[in-house]
Amino acid sequence: MDGYGDLISFLFWLLFLYLLIHPWMQMKALRNARLRVIRDIERKYGWRVITMIHRQERIGFLGLPIYRYIDIEDSEAVIRAIRNTPPGTPIALILHTPGGLVLAASQIAMALKKHKGRKIVIVPHYAMSGGTLIALAADEIRMDPDAVLGPLDPQLQTPKGVYPAPSLVKIARLKGDKASDETLILADVAEKALKEMQDTIVTLLSDKMPREKAVEIAKQLTEGYYTHDYPITVEHAEKLGLPVSTDVPSEVYVLMELFPQAIQQRPGVEYVPRPQVPYYHHRGGRT
Repeated sequence: MDGYGDLISFLFWLLFLYLLIHPWMQMKALRNARLRVIRDIERKYGWRVITMIHRQERIGFLGLPIYRYIDIEDSEAVIRAIRNTPPGTPIALILHTPGGLVLAASQIAMALKKHKGRKIVIVPHYAMSGGTLIALAADEIRMDPDAVLGPLDPQLQTPKGVYPAPSLVKIARLKGDKASDETLILADVAEKALKEMQDTIVTLLSDKMPREKAVEIAKQLTEGYYTHDYPITVEHAEKLGLPVSTDVPSEVYVLMELFPQAIQQRPGVEYVPRPQVPYYHHRGGRT
């Protein structure tokens, strides 16, 4: 009986150890696979590839979800990567993000703009809010035909929730003398946030187009013409005058598959890829 109990105890601890180590080994294998694809892209196109890909991921053997957005750690890491890139070497920044901190996104955008070499931002699916701000620093924005960017109207945290800056300015003007002190203070901060964002956008765009055009784009993206989550398509971005194209390397899609989204308790999407999809052959698929 003691031997049987020892066996059960051994199997329990063996399983526990596996549950602890397996996620780490799985993540390490994914990271190695990502690095291989990144090296393939760099060798093929002559770029220095940097990725900032934010997905909801699960960590640990309990599968706890973490939510990713642009933060100071991202800005520090991306800026280090940019500084580590020799002058004259093209940088390709692959972006997949819902946005994040304005400070962090602005730091990344300015550092990218200062790099002495061609700058390409690749958007395989979406780069909203702060992601769009970073994209504006590029000489070329390569988007999947169905990818989107987003407006850059500042979002202000208030005691009653998060409000868009243009709406706070508008409501203060509508109320006039009837506006409360709190509303007037928020409107004042909102006006400053709008001006700061517009100045940043103009700075990022002024070397790619006349200043008047850059100012026009800055106003379109910040002054509340759209809701904050409005999808700016390739066609819309072209009409705005942004330097966009749909020439996304097929290897980028391979890379995106190596950033699996956390499994959700809802119906999934399944399909059998067809051979004409470029990156399907790259992965050795068969029909």
